[in-house]
Amino acid sequence: MGRTGFSTTESARLLLLGVLALSVVLAEQEGENLSGLSNNPDKAIFAVRENGTTCLMVEFAVKFLVPYDVLALNGIDLITEQAVFTLPRGAEIEGKCGSTESEIHISWKNNAYTLRIYFSKELREKGIEVWKISKVQFVYDTSETSQFISAYNPGKHTASTHRLSALVTPAGHSYVCTAQQTLTLISSDHQKGVTVSMYDIQIQPFDIASDFMFSEPYKCITDQRERLEETLPLILGFILALIIVITLTVYHFHLKLTANQSQLPRDRSMYKNM
Repeated sequence: MGRTGFSTTESARLLLLGVLALSVVLAEQEGENLSGLSNNPDKAIFAVRENGTTCLMVEFAVKFLVPYDVLALNGIDLITEQAVFTLPRGAEIEGKCGSTESEIHISWKNNAYTLRIYFSKELREKGIEVWKISKVQFVYDTSETSQFISAYNPGKHTASTHRLSALVTPAGHSYVCTAQQTLTLISSDHQKGVTVSMYDIQIQPFDIASDFMFSEPYKCITDQRERLEETLPLILGFILALIIVITLTVYHFHLKLTANQSQLPRDRSMYKNM
């Protein structure tokens, strides 16, 4: 009896330790919705934390354009409609962080919609380390009637990218882009093209040095070009104004020098007459 009691106690203790260990593992990586920190009603902020430290952060606004079929009035033909909607700020977050691969899953409407973004890190020419978005998946349910009205043969579909290499950024930096970045995903619903547009973006899936803080930004080419287009007229205006000032200054000194030279002979002739 004593041996049986010891075995039962030991089993209970091991079971308790197992539950506690499982709880710790589950708590190691957790998603947090920080959208309330943004003043932009269209922008969402999500973070994935591992062991109490932020390991992945995304801040962006996302718009979806999803084609779906409806039955025509004749009851025979199919017509393609477009559902247009945005990523809600109140979505639920899950994610996973790694040294070379990370991912974030964003779900809403009781998992009727799930946006999955996969990141990877790689070495490129001259040993330069970069990260990029390597894959995007969007799961949507056309039986969700708030967006898909009178959908024909409603159900869940998955749209995915193919061989994606987007938002390439030097390691240790966050990607920043105000301009819209558009991806086309191919859906399991008769190969329809689903458009996912992201804008007002700041993303960092690796090497976050401070909790809830993005690292040094790496601006997208589009933003750099737009900034140059904005500042170029100011630079040209400044250069033109500087040229005008220099020209007027030189002209002023030229007039002054000419006046002095023309006055000198008159003075000498006056002395000779005396």
